[in-house]
Order: sequence, then C-alpha cells, then structure tokens
Amino acid sequence: MPLSPKPSAAPRIRSALKLYRVTSIITGTFLLLLCVEVILKFIFNIELQLGGSGFFAQRDTVTGFNLSTAILIVHGWFYVLYLFSDFRLWSVMRWPFPRFLLIALGGVIPFLSFFLERRIHADAMTVLDSFDHPEPAEASHQR
Repeated sequence: MPLSPKPSAAPRIRSALKLYRVTSIITGTFLLLLCVEVILKFIFNIELQLGGSGFFAQRDTVTGFNLSTAILIVHGWFYVLYLFSDFRLWSVMRWPFPRFLLIALGGVIPFLSFFLERRIHADAMTVLDSFDHPEPAEASHQR
C-alpha cells in the first residue's frame, strides 16, 4: 500500500510545489536552448557569442562572450536545483521511488519537464484539495 502525505505537511507541499514549478520551467527552457546550441555546434560548426564579431562564430574563432558555454553551465546548475526540488516534493508527497526517477528525467529529455510539471502539479493539487475538503466519513463506509 503506497504511503500518502499527511495533512500536516500541506504547507511544505505548497512550498515544494512552487519551487518545483519554477525550476522545471527554467530547466526545461534551458534544455531546449541547449538542444538548439548543440545542433548549431555539431551540425553547423557554429558557436553563439555576445560581442566580438557578431552573434554567430565558427567554433574555433569565438572572440566575444561564449554564449554556448553559458547556456550549458546555466542548464547544469538549474538541473541541480531541479533535482533538489524534485527530491523535496517527492519526499513530502511520499511517492514511490520510480516517480522520483521519472521526474528527474524531465531535466534531460526535451519537453518532458513541461508535461511533467502539469501532471505533477495536478496530482499535488488533488492531494491538497483532499486536505481542504475531506471525504465525509459515511461516504467512505458506503464503498
């Protein structure tokens, strides 16, 4: 029988859910930017740069700020924060471990974080709503 979150955990669930939503959107966005950057780098041999001799440069001739590397680094750090928020939400919601792994994949599979964010948010809100509006005792006995 899977564990369910305790009603006393509602404030922690709300807090963890807010952090998860923000980090999933930011991580997903930077993952998409990273995919574009990888395509530009390895298919077209182009790096993105700010300043220097224009926005695009050949891989070995970057003279300005290397935006390609910055996208990679920012995505990496936000993925770490995303994993932390995933763990925090997973632990307070008392979900099974495979669900933690599925959510963690949202930061490395393009578009998955956006779909998971909607699903995870809906699931968590269902639990929070059940805390606010508990099922009447006699209705649960009739089942």
